[in-house]
Amino acid sequence: MRNVVIIGSGPAGLTAALYTARANLKPLVIEGLEAGGQLMMTTHVENFPGFQDGIMGPDLMASMRAQAERFGAEIMRGNVSEVKLDRSPIVITTDDGPIETKTLIIATGASAKLIGLPNERSLMGHGVSTCATCDGFFFRGKPIAVVGGGDSALEEAIFLTRFASEVTLIHRRDTLRASKIMQDKAFANPKIKFEWDSEVIDVKDAAQGVVTAAVTRNLKTGATKEIPIEGLFVAIGHTPNTSLFKGQLEMDAAGYLKTHDGAKTSLKGVFACGDVQDHVYRQAITAAGSGCMAALDAERYLEHL
Repeated sequence: MRNVVIIGSGPAGLTAALYTARANLKPLVIEGLEAGGQLMMTTHVENFPGFQDGIMGPDLMASMRAQAERFGAEIMRGNVSEVKLDRSPIVITTDDGPIETKTLIIATGASAKLIGLPNERSLMGHGVSTCATCDGFFFRGKPIAVVGGGDSALEEAIFLTRFASEVTLIHRRDTLRASKIMQDKAFANPKIKFEWDSEVIDVKDAAQGVVTAAVTRNLKTGATKEIPIEGLFVAIGHTPNTSLFKGQLEMDAAGYLKTHDGAKTSLKGVFACGDVQDHVYRQAITAAGSGCMAALDAERYLEHL
């Protein structure tokens, strides 16, 4: 019987592990399929407090993991295939069998939707990004492109004009899905130009390990062209990793877990933190902060059992 099980090992999960371990609750962290979370695909992190010269994403996660382990957190490799939240104790089914726990902290994160190109993942962190606020600074004075047509894509494009010499917004249609106020801002920005009715079919140049161009195809004419860029930001949305909890926990229309009074979900003893319940900020520091909240909420819950 466990006091606390944490599913997920990104900034939220590992911060929750650190706090619950220091409270002598001996937490078990189940890493999941993407151990370390989205920061494992990030190169240089400059906006996490405490690192004056920045830190590599995988190095930051290794430090957070080691810190949690130092205080007694147990970290288990593997994946969760099923959770049963309608009983006490909670039952979690893993590759190695069932685990029972008094409380559960969900830190499974959200996965950025990608275009699905062969070079996309190999160039992630080397010119391809899914987070403008994380990586925009690295493209000062450089031409870049943003893929998407919703509010988040326009927000990223407008934000990136602070740094880039030019931002090309590539969209599959000839009209945007974004709100009118966001469209007005984008159309009024002289640094943003639009590539309508187009999809990205390739990103160059994986052989050099840097982005040099986006190859697009016009969906109406079939014509292809190369757009010289040094950064490609994919802003076609995120998918919260909540399939395990469908029908068991309250979610919003997009599938993110609903939390209230801190990190509490719709079921007692179940808490959520990080990008699995946050579709607004999506930063390592806010994920870590919510991981702390979930740990403290779980600790208080256990005190009253």
